[in-house]
Amino acid sequence: MQDLPPLVVLAPRVTRDSVAVWQAAIGAGWSVERLSSWRVPQTLRSVIRKGRDVVVYAEPLFAEAVADQLGLTLMETPADWLTTVPAKFLRREIGFTLLSQAQKLRGSFFVKPAEGKVFEPGIFVNGDRLPFIEKIGDIPVLTSTPVDWMLEVRCFVRDRRVMTMSPYCRDGALAQDKSGKWPFLKAGAESDGEGEEDGARAFMTAFLNDAEVQLPPACVVDIGLIEGKGWAVIEANPCWGAGLYGCEVFAALQTIRRAVFRSRDNVALEDQPWMAVRNKQPVA
Repeated sequence: MQDLPPLVVLAPRVTRDSVAVWQAAIGAGWSVERLSSWRVPQTLRSVIRKGRDVVVYAEPLFAEAVADQLGLTLMETPADWLTTVPAKFLRREIGFTLLSQAQKLRGSFFVKPAEGKVFEPGIFVNGDRLPFIEKIGDIPVLTSTPVDWMLEVRCFVRDRRVMTMSPYCRDGALAQDKSGKWPFLKAGAESDGEGEEDGARAFMTAFLNDAEVQLPPACVVDIGLIEGKGWAVIEANPCWGAGLYGCEVFAALQTIRRAVFRSRDNVALEDQPWMAVRNKQPVA
């Protein structure tokens, strides 16, 4: 019997990205189902039993809820992944700690929740200006020395190869032009320097070819150009919940397919470290 094409599952909320994924999947001969609620219908559960690949694209909480109901396994980077990246690809100091410890820091530093969007990331002057633990709990956070990002680029990576990439922020504003596109800027005719896309690709090539870099087979890696320092890794996130910006949609969809498994039983040994990695806590 011929293999059935993958089925893409989307959340009830209609977004520009989810519509783009829908169109790309249909164009490739895949099937698509947009759920009407967080409850997965029985008909969809039967698809799993028949061995058909199901690809989930949605915001993290919804994707995880659907995966739980369908017995799927999602691939993602652990909360402390950034601390494993070699320093030459970071160009700033990174810390992974608890909010209670971050509140003891003095000076200016950037801090963000290690998982989710519990509070708004930003630069804080002295740790006592961070959110109260009594309100959100003593959650893991990532800290870093502040830097000025001139350009930020999203890369969908599958099996250590960039499938598609797009700028998403330039000088603190969205990198989208008036026509709705997300262009890389080219080097001027009077300049001997490289254009933005050439610089981003060269950096990602060095990053992905480095044996010290630990990376799941499918994810998004955000990189950026730091003023006065050069290209660096910003963070990595699950591809099944990532915004597309100007990325080629079907290439992104192929990356997402690699990050969704029908069950833990069919996950290859080398992929297993990237399964169910949430709730990792800093070492006290």
